[in-house]
Amino acid sequence: MDQRVINLFHESIEAKMQAGESLAPQIAHASEVLVEALLNESKILTCGNGVCAAQAQILTSCLLNRFEHERPSLPSFSLGADYITQSAIASDYSNNDIYAKQIRALGQAGDVLVLITTSGNSANLLQAISAAHDRDIRVVALTGGDGGDAAALLDNQDIELRAPLASKIRIHEVHLLTLFCLCDLIDRQLFGSHS
Repeated sequence: MDQRVINLFHESIEAKMQAGESLAPQIAHASEVLVEALLNESKILTCGNGVCAAQAQILTSCLLNRFEHERPSLPSFSLGADYITQSAIASDYSNNDIYAKQIRALGQAGDVLVLITTSGNSANLLQAISAAHDRDIRVVALTGGDGGDAAALLDNQDIELRAPLASKIRIHEVHLLTLFCLCDLIDRQLFGSHS
């Protein structure tokens, strides 16, 4: 059992190193897009399904509360945190509309949608991308595998941070580290280094 744990750690490290080397420039660019939105008094909207929704909430929490150091709160809203609104939309319309309706109501031009998906094929997330584009909201999409249908919907203003892996667990691990990298870079650009 001990060796299995060690193997899992090694697999995780290898996946993160592989993804990190290819994603570093895009993560840096995505952080600049998020900082630009925040400096222009816009907000960061987040969404995902399942574990990806939890990761979206983690990003929102790190922005609204704090990351590693004390600093002012940053405006972010997790579209997946309001279960009552989601269930109302799903009941009256469809589960495919749970994020798109919120984006059309709450999103403003200049906001950024951070969308997290392992497959890139969930209909509600695809509709979220379309709704964001309708509202002149840029999308930073954390995807996995081949990017799925989400990758095809992104335009030249959007950024895809793709973990090109087959294992959903490894994709989740890379996504979480990517979100923490974004938080670190946002804090450094807005508030300087704390070293």
